[in-house]
Amino acid sequence: MRTQSLTLKRARRMRKALTPPELGLWLKLRNRQLAGFRFRRQHPIGPYILDFYCPEAQLAVEIDGESHGAEGAVAHDARRDAWLQARGVQTFRIPGDIAKDPYAAAQLILDVLRRRAPSVTS
Repeated sequence: MRTQSLTLKRARRMRKALTPPELGLWLKLRNRQLAGFRFRRQHPIGPYILDFYCPEAQLAVEIDGESHGAEGAVAHDARRDAWLQARGVQTFRIPGDIAKDPYAAAQLILDVLRRRAPSVTS
């Protein structure tokens, strides 16, 4: 129970300190602006905090900045993705250079949503 409490507190702090790419994308995702899908930012699931999460499509959207290319980070991301996948959550990773263009990033997410939940976007 203590781990969940710490994760939730950390997620709340992270919501107040979004990176510029996260903020730009959040402005495109919030208030159901992307085909009516609801997104949460810095959403805790188990021991992890997702950059963005769409509960309807069970889709985690992660912005991979420079730190994600480090050796330990790649293994951590793989473990995390496997943990999420085992719970039915698909992870979609957006490279940092693409995330700098929120319009392009939102379009990529919409493409994944259409494949993931076609009945909702029809």
